[in-house]
Amino acid sequence: MSKPLLMLSTGLLYSALALTSQSTMAATSAPEIKVVASFSILADVVRQVGGSHVQVTSLVPANGDPHEFEPSPADAKALKEARVTFLSGEGLENWFSRLAKASGSNQQPVVVSDGLTTHTFEEDGKQVTDPHVWNSIPNVLHWVSHIEQALAKADPADAADYKANAERYSAQLKTLDGQIRAELGTIPADKRKVLTSHDAFGYYSLEYGVSFLSPLGLSTETEASASEVAQLIEQIRQDGIKVYFFENSNDPRLIRQIADATGAQPGGELYPESLSDAAGPTPSYLKMMSYNTEQILKALKP
Repeated sequence: MSKPLLMLSTGLLYSALALTSQSTMAATSAPEIKVVASFSILADVVRQVGGSHVQVTSLVPANGDPHEFEPSPADAKALKEARVTFLSGEGLENWFSRLAKASGSNQQPVVVSDGLTTHTFEEDGKQVTDPHVWNSIPNVLHWVSHIEQALAKADPADAADYKANAERYSAQLKTLDGQIRAELGTIPADKRKVLTSHDAFGYYSLEYGVSFLSPLGLSTETEASASEVAQLIEQIRQDGIKVYFFENSNDPRLIRQIADATGAQPGGELYPESLSDAAGPTPSYLKMMSYNTEQILKALKP
């Protein structure tokens, strides 16, 4: 890895860190409304728009798997008390209807991905929608608009603050989006190929031109057959994929077995559908997108 390229990647991370620190500077007033978000990435985006006026509970915790989440009585209580509830949608939160029934809440959740252009995969002979929309920054800009409108409706007195927060955060997202495109543009298109645990990076691939192969489907609840694994191993060999990544929220054993069979080398850990805790490298969405890109760049650059 050449020194100038390493400096570019590090600059990308530092830029996101600075942007996040700016967006989290809030007034000292106590939170006024209780809000629930389905998982950690969405919860962070809601916090950026809501600022000091909201107290956000993430149902799926940091480093948690949103596909296999099992709600608790505490989650039902939080949902019952929330003035606004946010879901990503597109089949991600299949557990939510069960939780809503247990909570006794009749509140209609705000589905922030409504209106997005989605894409589908064929899985087990069926066409299924990819729910991992947040791995494209333009899609999260769409989220921000929905969140601002929902918070302003629930709390009209603070609508001007929600608008200002949304505008500031949107500008930060657009800056990082441009940096990611510029950074990945330094890698030849035919070299932007990596192996991951499951199909969580479809929107990242479409938006930023990186190809991802994986043994599992869109959900970590699926299981790959022996023939599917064999076909994937053959494809990895044919495509000359040299790098594989773990994911923070699921079991790495299968991906390690495939890597051993193909000679692919570890590129580190990615965060495709969950933030880290506060002590980890990706406690916010901006840091997550920056960190994932930095890891991919380090692995792909000669």
